Amino acid sequence: MTRPRPKVMTLTEAAAERVKAIMSKAKKPVLGLRLGVKNGGCAGMEYTMEWAEHKRPYDEVVEDRDVTVFIDPKAIMFLLGTEMDYRESMLKSGFVFNNPNQTAACGCGESVMLKPAQAVPAAQ
Repeated sequence: MTRPRPKVMTLTEAAAERVKAIMSKAKKPVLGLRLGVKNGGCAGMEYTMEWAEHKRPYDEVVEDRDVTVFIDPKAIMFLLGTEMDYRESMLKSGFVFNNPNQTAACGCGESVMLKPAQAVPAAQ
């Protein structure tokens, strides 16, 4: 018997509800949200988000709280264990990534420094 694979990332209820609300207003049909990371910003890396109209080869598919997230294969090691949240305040609102692989962030909050997740030794 094989055990289920752990999810690369999870969504809070607030994040899932916000994604569903935005998806319901999309002008063309989308399957879900595509997440990735790219080089850029003061701290070195930025999260990327776009609508996914189809699954790409090697995408990691995460289904959580009735939301489908397609993760770019190059981003998987940087996103392992991440929780995606959505927060609103009087001054700003947006998605927040609680990422255990983040080692630093720039002052403006637009970019982060990420390290690849460490391999977990197999149980003996």
